[in-house]
Amino acid sequence: MTSTQSTEAPAKSTTPPTGATALRVQNAVIKYGFILVTVALFLYFALSEGAFRESATLLDTLRYVSVAAILGLGVTLTMAVGGMDMSVGAVAGLGVSVAAQTMVIYNQIGTVAILAVLAAGALAGLLNALLIVVLKIPDMLATLGTMFVIQGSKLILVDGQSITPGMTRSDGTTAPGRFTEGFLRIDRGTVLGIPVPVLIFGGLTVAAWVFLARTRWGRVLYAIGANPEAARLAGIRVGAYRALAYVVSGVLASVGGLILAARIGQGDVSAGTSQLLEAVAVALVGTSVLGRGRPNVWGTALGAVLIGIITTGLTIKGLPYYTQDVVEGAVLILALVFSFTRSERRTA
Repeated sequence: MTSTQSTEAPAKSTTPPTGATALRVQNAVIKYGFILVTVALFLYFALSEGAFRESATLLDTLRYVSVAAILGLGVTLTMAVGGMDMSVGAVAGLGVSVAAQTMVIYNQIGTVAILAVLAAGALAGLLNALLIVVLKIPDMLATLGTMFVIQGSKLILVDGQSITPGMTRSDGTTAPGRFTEGFLRIDRGTVLGIPVPVLIFGGLTVAAWVFLARTRWGRVLYAIGANPEAARLAGIRVGAYRALAYVVSGVLASVGGLILAARIGQGDVSAGTSQLLEAVAVALVGTSVLGRGRPNVWGTALGAVLIGIITTGLTIKGLPYYTQDVVEGAVLILALVFSFTRSERRTA
């Protein structure tokens, strides 16, 4: 008599392999790590510094980063088409000079100054588009050249001196105009207690997100950035869309210039110089948000908020200003690690 053999299959373990668990954890860290870093820093400063928790401080933080964030949105658009606009800081500085000249030197109203600044930004974007699309100069080299041309040109226009109300001009006469109260409210005004620059930043962020994520034009920009040759073979006018990205970037940079001009209240010749690095940083940091590994509007906005949290928190703690650069650089490196790790995993 033979013994009965069991026909039941061995029970499968419901516990995932150690390797699979580690992979899931790694993916979660890559996807949500940057958001967690932002939240952790916010909680650290909020719990350790009472002044940081005040609503006025938080609104001032957003107001402070609004210029870099708006410039970063323009950089994000150019990154979407596979480029990089290095002239945004210079264009913002040009906007400050144009606004000051229009109101102080030519004694025009604020509305005229706003239109002149936006036109200057559009022309700067067209110059970049001409160099990149028509003359086929690489994006970064072309926009670096534009940056130096704009910085030098605005100095030539004002004889290297800042434009201030009541200044003596080169011909010995006194400048007749001033910054109008309405224009100054672009930075110093509030609506329902919210600073105007914060509202501008929020509105432009939503508009840029709708454009990039919810319209055909935005999807086309991403397609060009991913593979311009494939986009061209699909019948897309690659040159026209790339030109559009740089013109819009120039206009956004000029909006940042308007806020800077209203903030400073004079035509400071050095305005916009420091904005380039912050704008590029927030756009690059944004690529790591949710592990997307590509430029995106909400990532750029969150990157700007993080920079603001770091700057405000370290300032309240009384740390020297130069430590902020070290911390911001470390955060940028961390964000790029998240972003490029995700990208390599996708292409592996």
